[in-house]
Amino acid sequence: MTKPLLSLILTVSVLTLTGCFGDEEQWHGKDISGLMPELDFELSGTNGQKVTPQDSAGTIRLLYFGFTSCPDVCPTTLTDLRKAVNQLPENYRNDVTTLFVSVDPKRDTPERLESYAGFFGDNVVGLTAAEPALRELTKRYRTTFGYDEPDADGNYNVSHSSAVYVFDRSGEARLLIRPGLTTQQVSEDLAHLASESRS
Repeated sequence: MTKPLLSLILTVSVLTLTGCFGDEEQWHGKDISGLMPELDFELSGTNGQKVTPQDSAGTIRLLYFGFTSCPDVCPTTLTDLRKAVNQLPENYRNDVTTLFVSVDPKRDTPERLESYAGFFGDNVVGLTAAEPALRELTKRYRTTFGYDEPDADGNYNVSHSSAVYVFDRSGEARLLIRPGLTTQQVSEDLAHLASESRS
């Protein structure tokens, strides 16, 4: 066997194996399968009711930590997520639930959360809890948040992660969506996830 032919066979073999085993290449977001715990929380909804993952079981869950007074990152992220969901095939659009968890419970009342979440779509759920519970939840997903010193009017900023955690229908952590992805790329990831896990 000639060297060029052997080289060609090896190249084709490598490409074939890459196609079989390079699953991480199919995602635009970061694959976090097996790296993060499953979705688990007990938070307060906009009606003051207890909310757990069971309330949205069977859907793809997008978990995002933020606050309603956020001047830029939160509204931009939630708008981009809405666009990504709206770009999905119509039969998948109701299969995605966005869980917007406010880490500013002092200002984000149930009424304020309901109005804010509802602005970004029917499948956006506003949630919050007392600060200790929020600390535990963010720690579970290896992130945190902090409060700046209030100004003379009592206004303050809240630092938080801009990442979105994506959980499949069974509640397993699958992807981390970080800034830089286009809405089309996010939509493709969600469509792929929805199609592979639809019962």
